Parts: sequence; structure tokens; C-alpha cells
Amino acid sequence: MRLLYWGAMAEGSDNSYQNYAGGSDNGGNRAGRGGAQGSAASGDPIFDRVPPHDDDAEMAVLGGMLMSKDAIGEVSQTIDVTDFYQPKHQTIYTAIIDLFSASQPVDVVLVANQLLADGNLEKVGGADYLHSLVASVPTAANAMYYAEIVHQRAILRNVIAAGTKIAQLGYSAEGSQAEDVVNLAQSEIYEMSMGKVRQDYAAIGPVVHDALDQLDKLQNGLVQKGVPTGFRDIDDVTQGLQPGQMVVVAGRPAMGKSTLGIDFARAAALHHNMTSVVFSLEMSKVELAQRIISAETNIPMAALRRADDITPERWNTLNQFWTKMQNAPLFIDDSPNMSLMEIRAKCRRLKQTNDLKLVVIDYLQLMTSGKAVESRQQEVSEFSRALKLLAKELEVPVVALSQLNRGPEMRNDKKPQLSDLRESGSIEQDADVVFLVHRPDFYDKEDRPGEADIIMAKHRNGPTETFHLAFLGATSKFKDMPQDYNANQGV
Repeated sequence: MRLLYWGAMAEGSDNSYQNYAGGSDNGGNRAGRGGAQGSAASGDPIFDRVPPHDDDAEMAVLGGMLMSKDAIGEVSQTIDVTDFYQPKHQTIYTAIIDLFSASQPVDVVLVANQLLADGNLEKVGGADYLHSLVASVPTAANAMYYAEIVHQRAILRNVIAAGTKIAQLGYSAEGSQAEDVVNLAQSEIYEMSMGKVRQDYAAIGPVVHDALDQLDKLQNGLVQKGVPTGFRDIDDVTQGLQPGQMVVVAGRPAMGKSTLGIDFARAAALHHNMTSVVFSLEMSKVELAQRIISAETNIPMAALRRADDITPERWNTLNQFWTKMQNAPLFIDDSPNMSLMEIRAKCRRLKQTNDLKLVVIDYLQLMTSGKAVESRQQEVSEFSRALKLLAKELEVPVVALSQLNRGPEMRNDKKPQLSDLRESGSIEQDADVVFLVHRPDFYDKEDRPGEADIIMAKHRNGPTETFHLAFLGATSKFKDMPQDYNANQGV
């Protein structure tokens, strides 16, 4: 992002934030002259200014860290290396953190040795500059106060960078769909507001270290599982729905794919207090609410549609359930003709305001792009790819429900296969997990009545499996089979 500040950074590396704001010193005069000369030189005088930063605060933070190990721990939780404006301060901060992470003592001499070993000591001004950092601050007690100043200046620089990039997107968008540019702009603002810094590459060493560190935490029980599905065997194999995954639940019409998707959302939001959102392009909010009420209270769906069937006991149950739902973190959106851009914008907003953990979309083939496309297959392919990217951007699992073609009905056993995914092979390609819903009694009432097979046809990070669940159509939900079901079946 720093490259977006153009020539301003090189012009005034020691200017303070006050200079940027337009003070009466040299930095302010330079900015003022840029404005007086008009747009002939650079197009807009605002971009000639020095980005916000505070060198004194940066020096005080580093000085406090060199004086106190406690200050290092606190500061490292608040700011990152990219929050420093001066490159030499970034280098010194990295050296301090490296020593601290290796459980080594930290002081001026040891940091100087570390910088010398890395070939960076002279670049930062030598050992004398490190001593001046310690001398610049009387006590390490205020390190967090200075760190907050540094962090706030970094946020302001990110705002400028994001604004500059969005302006460039607008000017260079010739021939592009306006919606695509808006989505890119929203993505840029989201990343900036979440404090993310986009970096397209990383050295293999730190990446391997992170992978081994995660394995160590997993062994010690320090890593939380993914979003629970509410089903014992599925959670055991998947360890929950993982952040960044695109999960496809597919089936023929009336097979129960919507029910399974709602079951995932119920388990996450109502039983584990994880914020979830359901985008329903097929059913209304009231229909969805009826399904959720029925599944949670065990009052049949049919009874909820007949006033005579709601007894005083059932009213009491419903009132208790309504009280329980007052602060439940489950959101439902049944907007008609919902576009992909709307879904992305709403998900980003929920991630920022409610720490979104799960997205369910019912269903993929009903989405619209709002623009002309060569074919429906190409349009569904774009949806599939965009939902996978959304899952990675927001770091949440996205469950997309999908129709299957008539392939299963052509087979003797009626079982669905991965190749039956309708309208696009890219759904199969983009998905991390694919569940195919199959109920034998749908085709033959005597064939395992009330049972369902959830076929995991694809699992990018583990084995595939077929899960046996009970299907309770009257209360619109799936349920775990007894623990000894597979043994009794001879599996």
C-alpha cells in the first residue's frame, strides 16, 4: 500500500502529522504551494502532502520496548510492523519482536547485535540511534499510549491509500461493469476497516512455521474447531465447517437440501451463539421462521398453519421459544431478485458489526448477476467463484445450496453423484466440501423410511464419507441416528 503515496513519502520523511494537516512550517508550506500551483503539476494538490505520521511517537514506542519486556508484549498486541511510517523504525521493531519471540532478553546491546547480524545496523543509524530511542522516553509506562498514536496514524494512511486506489479504479474502469468496480471498492474499504494489509506473497519459512505452530496448538487443544453443523458424525470428520470454505449442499427438488442448510444455521446460531445469516431466494421469511420454530419446538409444521391445532400447552412452548430468540444471532434475508453484489455487501457489513461466522445461500441457481452474460452456465460459474472468494475474504464458511440435474433418476439406485451438479462444473471445482442429499424413501416408501444419506462426495482436506441421518419431515429437520446404527447395519 505504501507505493500509493506517490512522491510525497520521499519528500518529507521527518514531517509530523501536524505538517500533513497544513501547519505553518516547511511541510505545510510545501503542501500549500502544491495547491497554489493548481492541477497542472499533479492533478490534485491533496496527493502532494506527506502522509500522516508521528516520528516522536514511533521513537517513544521503540524506546519503551527497549526498556521493558512487558511493554513489548503489550505493544505487539496493538500495532504491527506496517504501522510504522519510517522504514528504519520498521526494521528495529522487527528485530525487537524476533528476539522477544525467541524468548531472548531485549536491550539496546542485544538489538544492536541482532541488527548487525542481519546487516541492518548501519541502515537504521547505528547503535547511537538505538541509544537515542531509549533517551527519548523517560519511562516505558506510556508505551501503549504512544503505540495508539502510531496505530491511529497508520489507519489514516490506509484511508488515504484506499481512497487513492478507489479513485484509480473509477478512472481506469473503461469497459468494465460499474457493479464490478463498486464491489472492488467495497472490498478495499472492508480490508482497510478490518486492519488487513494485502500482501500477495510470503516466504515459505514463516508459512511453514505457522503451519507447525497450528499443529502444535491443535495437539494441545488450543485451536477451536470450525462452525458446528449440529450432526455428530459430520462434525467428527470435518471438525466443523472451516473458515474460508465453500460448502455445497446439493439435491433434487424436495429432497431436503434447504432443511439441511437451515439445520447448519440453527446449530451455529441458536445452539452455539455464532452469528449466521440465511439468504433465502426461494422461501419467505415467514416460511423460514415456521421451519425453524417447528424444528426447535417439535411442533409439527402442519400445526403451525392451522389455528385449531395450537393448544394452550403449545402456545406456552411457543412463547418460551420466542423469549429465547430475542437476542439470537440469526439473520434472515428474503429479498427478491437478490444480486451477488448485494449478498457480498450485506455479508461484509455483518462481519464488521456482528462478527459473522456462517453464511447460507438458498439456492445458487436462483441468484442473478444483473448483467448480460453469454450463457446461464457462465453466470453460475461466476457465482460459484465469487462465493469461494467471499468465504476467503471474510474468513467464514459459505454454504451454498444447489440443484442437481435429473441424473440420479436415470439410475437404478437413484443415488446422486458429483457430476449431477446442475448447470456448472465450476461448482464442483470451487467447492471445498460437497454434500449430496439422498432419501431412498422419496422414490420407494418401503426403502428405509425416515432415513437419509448425506453423501460427502468431495472433501478437499480429508476423507469422503456417507453419513446416515434421520429425516423428520413433519418438523422439518434432520437428526443424528443412534450411536450403534452403523453396527446394526453391518457397516
